[in-house]
Amino acid sequence: MSSTIALDDKAGSATMPRMPPQIPYIIANEGCERFSFYGMRNILTVFLMTSLLLAVPENLRKGEAKEVFHTFVIGVYFFPLLGGWLADRFFGKYRTILWLSVVYCCGHACLAMFESSIPGFYTGLFLIALGSGGIKPLVSSFIGDQFDKSNRSLAQKVFDAFYWIINFGSFFASLLMPIFLEKFGASVAFGIPGVLMAIATLCFWSGRHKYVHLEPGARDPHGFLPVVRTALASGTKGKVFAGLGLLLSVGALCLTPQVGIVAALCMVLVFMLGFGGIGAWVQLDAARRVHPAEAVEGVRSVLRLLVLFALVTPFWSLFDQKASTWVLQADQMSKPEWFKSSMMQALNPMLVMILIPFNNLVLYPALQKAGLKLTALRRMGAGIALSGLAWIVVGMLQLWLDDKHEVSIVWQVLPYAILTLGEVLVSTTGLEFAYSQAPLAMKGVIMSFWSLSVTIGNLWVLLSNSSVQSPSVVASISGTGLSTTAFLMFFFAGFALVAASLFGLYARGYRMQDNYRTS
Repeated sequence: MSSTIALDDKAGSATMPRMPPQIPYIIANEGCERFSFYGMRNILTVFLMTSLLLAVPENLRKGEAKEVFHTFVIGVYFFPLLGGWLADRFFGKYRTILWLSVVYCCGHACLAMFESSIPGFYTGLFLIALGSGGIKPLVSSFIGDQFDKSNRSLAQKVFDAFYWIINFGSFFASLLMPIFLEKFGASVAFGIPGVLMAIATLCFWSGRHKYVHLEPGARDPHGFLPVVRTALASGTKGKVFAGLGLLLSVGALCLTPQVGIVAALCMVLVFMLGFGGIGAWVQLDAARRVHPAEAVEGVRSVLRLLVLFALVTPFWSLFDQKASTWVLQADQMSKPEWFKSSMMQALNPMLVMILIPFNNLVLYPALQKAGLKLTALRRMGAGIALSGLAWIVVGMLQLWLDDKHEVSIVWQVLPYAILTLGEVLVSTTGLEFAYSQAPLAMKGVIMSFWSLSVTIGNLWVLLSNSSVQSPSVVASISGTGLSTTAFLMFFFAGFALVAASLFGLYARGYRMQDNYRTS
């Protein structure tokens, strides 16, 4: 740990906690990086539909564009596992963020240079997924590293500011990039986000002498994976569950021709983590013969946390489709000639910037005065439920469109508002919650698992889209009187509402942790 920790030594006194002076460098970096990411992401579906995938038959192009988009998002939220592992095990957060940011910049350069080349463009998407995904859990956990127990009361405010600046960048990117794409072409529209990412990297590098640097730890023989391995090997039940996970993983790989290699590999990860975790859980006490009690209990707390993360995945299934399914729905709606469907996404970050201060200054204090204790877990459960409600509204709009009514795009404001309130409750709360619950040696990896919940959420989207391509499934949906699009909308709404109920039930028995450093 570097000497920069001395910056906060005086905060342990009776004086008011101090805001770490290095925070603005990280916030500025995040604002520019999020402009770069959302600037390219929010025009990606439109660009694929109108330019890169023109060789795909028109009746298949919409599905192909959605598949490319959600495969890209899966990659973005899969690579946090790699970034978290590299940071916690080898290089530390600062160096990992800096080096992967350079990879990120190279990805943007590829998009700008290879606008008409599918291999070149997809290479750029891969590099952006690697760079953006790799740094995603590290920047938020790096912010947490700048705090200790003496000033942790300021951490949630900073995480709120962190999420506010994300949406500040996203708002202007969502508003401006569709215009730049139409007026100046893809090279400019994808090049500008690349410039912003270079500025983000420079901002982060500029604060290098001010940060608290927590060095990566050596391999701990009593760490998470060694304890899990011991538990799995301690009895028959653990081996049975691990074997079942392996068997299902082989089956998932066999589905590659139907669902694609990315979805298949994600299914492998889900089966291995899920059944391996269950196997370790049922035999965890047996690991006490080899590992100290505190190490075993640390693993138990992580496994409990991962169950909560798993129950958040349906929220991300719904949330990320606002950049694909909702954009395609907006194409069917009436709107001014100058207004592009993808510009509607600017409403989401604008509402986030309004709702974060509104919630903190008005809503949460009012609920507390009314006697309702709004804990982190209650906020997250309510957010998941709100996402389901938003999709019921979207489904109703789709029924209206399917009946050949003219529907104004203004009607989409209502589901955007409901979904955004859910996002604020889930995402801003979840960032600080995930950091506070993670053991000190596993901050990067646990934040990676939080990001992995987004990957799995997008996996559900890919699997649902693949399932409705079967003629028998299409015939069954037609028998309900609903279009395939409307059916999927109501399906995802129900998916989220069931998840919210299960989340609430499980959260009632969850024991909160306080894993900030002491000094």
